Amino acid sequence: MNESTESAIETPSWLPVWLEVLWDILATYPFLLAIVIVMTGLCLAYLVRRFILFWGLRISDKANADLLGQLVRVGARVAALAVGYISLVTALHTLPLSEFATGIIVRILLSLLLLQLMRAALQASHIVLEMLGRIRDRYAIVEERTLPLFDLLMTVVIVAIGSYALLQVWDIDATAWLASAGVIGIAVGFAARDTLANLFAGFFIIADAPYKLGDYIVLDAGERGEVTKVGIRSTRLLTRDDVEIIIPNSVIVNSKIVNESGGRWVKYRIRIKVGVAYGSDVDQVVDVLEDVAANHATISRHPSPRVRMRGFGDSSLDFELLCWIERPEQRGLVSHELYMAIYKALDRHNIEIPFPQRDLWVRDMPASPAP
Repeated sequence: MNESTESAIETPSWLPVWLEVLWDILATYPFLLAIVIVMTGLCLAYLVRRFILFWGLRISDKANADLLGQLVRVGARVAALAVGYISLVTALHTLPLSEFATGIIVRILLSLLLLQLMRAALQASHIVLEMLGRIRDRYAIVEERTLPLFDLLMTVVIVAIGSYALLQVWDIDATAWLASAGVIGIAVGFAARDTLANLFAGFFIIADAPYKLGDYIVLDAGERGEVTKVGIRSTRLLTRDDVEIIIPNSVIVNSKIVNESGGRWVKYRIRIKVGVAYGSDVDQVVDVLEDVAANHATISRHPSPRVRMRGFGDSSLDFELLCWIERPEQRGLVSHELYMAIYKALDRHNIEIPFPQRDLWVRDMPASPAP
C-alpha cells in the first residue's frame, strides 16, 4: 500500500473513540471499509429521510396543507441525497486509487448531485409559487394566470445557477460562454423586440393590476368590453356584440384605461337626461322620475336613485336621473327600459316633452308680382 493510501485511510479526527478500534481493523481492508461506509451512509440517509417525512408530514397534516407536504417530501429527498453523497465521497477516499482517478469520480458524483439538486429546486419553486398563489390577500400578483411567468423565471434562474456550478466543478472557464450568451441575447433582443415589449408590458400589467378578469374597461381608442383573459402577450376583451378583441399588452400599457368595474364597488352609475317644457311643475317632475327608478327591479336601492335639475335649455328644463346598477354590462338594457318608462310616466301626468321650435319674423313682405 503506498503512502497516499495510508494517509487516505488514517483515522478521522471526528470519529468517536469507541469506533477508532473498529476503523483501524477495517483500514487494513480498504474495500471492506468502503463498503461499510457506504452501507452506513445509506442507512443514515434512509433514517434522515424517514425522520423528516415523519415530522414534516405530521405538521402538514395538522395544517391541512397538501402543498406543504409535497415540499417536505422534496426536502427529505435532498437531505438523503446529501448524506448519501458524503458517504460515497468518504468511502472513495479510503480506496487505493490515484489522486487523478479519485478527483474524476468525485467530480462525476458531485455533477450527479447538482443535477438532482436542480431537479429538486425546480419542483420546490413550483410548489412555493402555488402556495403563494393561494394566499391571495397578501400575494395577489402570484395567481393562476401569472404562475407560468414566474415558473419560467425561476426555471431560468435555477438552470443558470446550476449550469454555472457544473462548469466550476469541471474547472471550465465560464467567461467565454457568458460572452457568447450576451451576444446571442442582444441578437435575439433586436429580432424579437416587439414580442419582448409585449412580455414586459404583460408583466407590468400583472404587477400594477389596473384591471382583472371580469372587469369592464374602456380604452382611449373606444374599445369597450369585458376582460376575459389577461395573458403575458395580450389582453382579450369581449364586447357586447360578442366580438372578441385581442389587444397587445404594449398597446394597453400606453393607453388611457377607464375601468367601469373599479372604484369602491362593482356598481355602475347611469345618467338619464330628461327635458320637460317650460311651465312644468318641477317638483312633480322630480317625483315622477324618482318613482320610475324606484319601481324598476334592476336599479340598486343603495345608493338610492336621485334626480338633479341641471339647467335651463333653449327649449326645455333639463333634468338628470342618477341611479346605480349592479353590473356595467347592464347599462344599455336598463337605460332603454328607463327611457321607455319615463316617457310613459310623463305622458300619464301630462308633462310635456318639448322639441326645438323657432319663431320666424318677417320684416317686409315682398311686393306681389304684376298680373
